[in-house]
Amino acid sequence: MTSLLQNKTIFLAGATGLAGSAIIQHILGNYPDVRIKGAYHATRPFIAHERISYIRADLTKRDECRLAVRGCELAIMAAASTGGAGDTVSEPHRQVTDNLVMDALMLEAIYFEGIKRVVYLSSVTVYQEFEGYIKENELDLNQEPHPAYRGVGWAKRSAEKLCQFWHEKYGMEIVVVRCANIYGPYAKFDPARSNFIPAIIRKAADKMEPFEVWGSPDVARDVIYAEDFARAVILLLTHNEIKCDTFNLGFGKTTTVGEVADLAIKYSGHTPRRMIYSDDKPTTIRLRAVDCQKIKNCLKWEPIYPIEEGIKLTTQWWIENKDKWTK
Repeated sequence: MTSLLQNKTIFLAGATGLAGSAIIQHILGNYPDVRIKGAYHATRPFIAHERISYIRADLTKRDECRLAVRGCELAIMAAASTGGAGDTVSEPHRQVTDNLVMDALMLEAIYFEGIKRVVYLSSVTVYQEFEGYIKENELDLNQEPHPAYRGVGWAKRSAEKLCQFWHEKYGMEIVVVRCANIYGPYAKFDPARSNFIPAIIRKAADKMEPFEVWGSPDVARDVIYAEDFARAVILLLTHNEIKCDTFNLGFGKTTTVGEVADLAIKYSGHTPRRMIYSDDKPTTIRLRAVDCQKIKNCLKWEPIYPIEEGIKLTTQWWIENKDKWTK
């Protein structure tokens, strides 16, 4: 399956985001004949290599999308307007309009460039409220996404339907990946924009006292370390027997906010005298669990990094880079 990548140039939208940077590092470390053309917008490139070229592009503009994909043979759509719980609660529109426009124009540009195979990164926010581990075929479009994710959830649902359209009408091979929370090096650690794991790690590294965590300690999420995520994405890109399909991608087991806080404290060397879990701060959904058996069976893939190892590596990276990482 890796022969599909040999001497190819992959277009990567969102090359300087957490997902994009993980994909770049995985390709550079495992596929020596592959080149990457990475599109970025707000965050300037920070991974330099002779096999990577970057293009600054506003992917909400048709002409810039066309220019960005030029000369590529495969594509990974990892660009997204994202934010933490604060953004999701206070300004949900920020994750709707740009994502809808970007996804529609990128799929069009990819088709007209003649790119035949695409991995599109969707999100588990597409799902309705559900007790237990939800499977891909249990998405019910007659039910709304969770209220906290209604905007971005419908934006991603719409993009998934567009992927289906381009496959059915024009034969484009598209793999949709519904991602759980990705964490790891190069995440957003800015308190105003970060997700819960980097937010907790930053507080632990800063030796916050008392140590305040937003939400209840029993809030549970499926989270996946960035390298495990990237490895699965490339396996899907190279699995040419998959012409159009949808996969959940996570660890396959939930982790609580309390567990993340305990691990961040452990590996930052912090010993807070008092812990506060603030239920009055912005949070979203108390449980998000996804069934990942389909991708595990199809790819013979398993995540390598359990939550403790992932938090340890991410905490160490942040401590080493916090004085120069501004995102």
